[in-house]
Amino acid sequence: MQPTRTLILGLAAAIAILIVISSALFTVSENEQAILLQFGAVQRIDRTAGLKFKLPFVQNVVIYEKRLLDLASPPEEVILSDQTRLVVDAFAVYRIDDPLKFYQAVRTDEGARQRLTSAMNATLRDVLGGTTIVTMLSKDREGVMQAIRDKVNDAATPMGIIVADVRISRANLPESISQSIYGRMKSEREREAAEYRAQGFEQAKEVKSKADRERTVILADAKRQADILHGQGDAQATQIYADAFGKDPDFYAFWRSLEAYRKAFAGDDSEFVLSPSSDFLRYLNRTDLGRPAPAK
Repeated sequence: MQPTRTLILGLAAAIAILIVISSALFTVSENEQAILLQFGAVQRIDRTAGLKFKLPFVQNVVIYEKRLLDLASPPEEVILSDQTRLVVDAFAVYRIDDPLKFYQAVRTDEGARQRLTSAMNATLRDVLGGTTIVTMLSKDREGVMQAIRDKVNDAATPMGIIVADVRISRANLPESISQSIYGRMKSEREREAAEYRAQGFEQAKEVKSKADRERTVILADAKRQADILHGQGDAQATQIYADAFGKDPDFYAFWRSLEAYRKAFAGDDSEFVLSPSSDFLRYLNRTDLGRPAPAK
């Protein structure tokens, strides 16, 4: 019975010693910094990594990041100096530079984020209220962002925070203004389209008028050339007929009569009422056709 009781007491003592030792040790990593507190009072600040010691059950440790942290602010509507309204989304990159000031000012990361967000929103309204939309869209925007960063950093310094950068991730017009601008842009584009269509219609009329004028000139010139050629052809035909008539007047007269007969009797139902002594039938009434001509 006695050895068992001794064993139990020994195990209990060993467990208690382990608990005390574990409570007396803590570690700080490379990206962390620690504040050692005793009943709420700061005893020391550990910025180096490694295994650290503290009084068990009396002292406690608060760990803060040494790395850069980011903070995104909610959309904020600001009014520029030219009365332009913008909905601005901004973000900041910061780090805890003085853990003692940080602990005394805000204690926790959540408290720091709330105060830093308020400082960012106030700074955005203040700085952007003195600039114009033209500046925000030009290379001078970098100077505006620098001024915002400096003012936010000044507000964050008492909290032991250094703000490395502040940037505007998005700057949009409010929805109502965007719709109004879109409507004006649409009306302007429609006006320009109507103007271009009117100009195109005028140019089309000019091109068509010019084409019609050139067509009239070409047709008139072609008709003139055709009349000339037709006159020349008629002159040549008349000359040929005259030459043929001069060589053999009887044959020419006979051939012309045959042409007249062919045209007159071309139809199947042609009927003529003529006198036998009509000049039109003189070759049909001749009895000497087909006989050889007398020798001269």
